[in-house]
Amino acid sequence: MTRPPATGGVGWQVLPGLTPYDTAMAAMTERVAAIRAGTAAEAVWLLEHPPLYTAGTSARPEDLKDPARFPTYRAGRGGQWTYHGPGQRVAYVMLDLARCHGRVAARDVRAFVAGLEDWLIATLAALGVRGERREGRVGIWVVDARRGTENKIAAIGVRVTKWVSWHGVALNVAPALADFDGITPCGIAGHGVTSLREQGVAADMATVDAALRRAWHEVFGP
Repeated sequence: MTRPPATGGVGWQVLPGLTPYDTAMAAMTERVAAIRAGTAAEAVWLLEHPPLYTAGTSARPEDLKDPARFPTYRAGRGGQWTYHGPGQRVAYVMLDLARCHGRVAARDVRAFVAGLEDWLIATLAALGVRGERREGRVGIWVVDARRGTENKIAAIGVRVTKWVSWHGVALNVAPALADFDGITPCGIAGHGVTSLREQGVAADMATVDAALRRAWHEVFGP
């Protein structure tokens, strides 16, 4: 079936306050269907959730170490266990991947995920933090040379339905890092988590959002 023509550029929306997870999933499901039908524009939603844990399709029960700590949800995205909460910028990315976007080729999920990585790395660089990939470890990592450690600063978990993407990325701005203790984040033991605040960057969400939008155009185009 031929995809209907695009309805316009990517629409950005910043949701105020803390968005319940169920509310976000219901709205995203509806928007993805509309993008597939050609009746809605592609979108990036920037938001924060109340404290919760989500399980991707590869999540292992033993990696939920404290199931009573926060509500848990089956997310339907790829990946394993992830924490969301105040002080973390979640970006839900809904694109028609049947079309190319900047340097990201059409119908190439690996290129899309690499584009999300590039987006986060460019955002962090603009904020004065060096983010890096690691083979075999999902997400973006920060090296602490003094301590000889590597900690995750951003998570990636996506789902693609009939070539429309949903879910997305989560960047730790200033969350309570102890809240990650109830899970093994992304199933990766032996490494911790960090945030912009822990890296000495006192950026508010508006500043982070501006950096995300600028970096987006470097990777995904207008």
